[in-house]
Amino acid sequence: MSLVWALIRRDLVLALRQGGGAGTALGFFLAVVVLLPIGLGPDQALLQRLAPGSLWIALLLSVLLSADRIFQQDYEDGSLDIMAMGPVPFEIVALGKAAAHWLSTSLPLAIAAPVLGFLINLDPAVLAPLLLAMMMGSFTLSLLAAIGAAVTVGLRRGGLLVSLLVLPLYVPVLIFGVSASAAGPDIATPSLLILIALAFASLVLSPLAAAAALRSYLE
Repeated sequence: MSLVWALIRRDLVLALRQGGGAGTALGFFLAVVVLLPIGLGPDQALLQRLAPGSLWIALLLSVLLSADRIFQQDYEDGSLDIMAMGPVPFEIVALGKAAAHWLSTSLPLAIAAPVLGFLINLDPAVLAPLLLAMMMGSFTLSLLAAIGAAVTVGLRRGGLLVSLLVLPLYVPVLIFGVSASAAGPDIATPSLLILIALAFASLVLSPLAAAAALRSYLE
């Protein structure tokens, strides 16, 4: 476990030093939130209805922007080969890389989303369920992004291909995430439970799929 934590800390330090993936994702997220009221007009009631769904779409697309960076740099500098031959199972390595992406990119966006949502007239009643749903859903988004990043790690400019591969997997997270962000507990609670189930399923399947894809490139 100490090696896994060291891997996560290494990725977090690199993300803070480089700032490319997280900075680009946050800039894109902020641009969507700022431009949305301009595009839709001054109708406050319309903005309030669309706010939760708009924030979820912005979060999803922002995570996709940085998805191809999860394994790419380690593949190019040879670190991935060393990790594959190390004592830590490759599936745990893939899980650690996805967790580092979540901590450095997806989780900060999920925390900032409700605050930025007030720019588009977010209903204060949905603030708590939206934050909880996004924190859970963002973890699933990073795990699924790791699959797409692993499949395209050996391809140049694989960012578009990552989006095409992962976007269909994001649809259930988007649907139940928006439902879990509703104000009423009768609607929010079942959707939140499904989000938790999706997170656990991704936690089991994503490292296996990502590790298998990475091994195919390294061999």
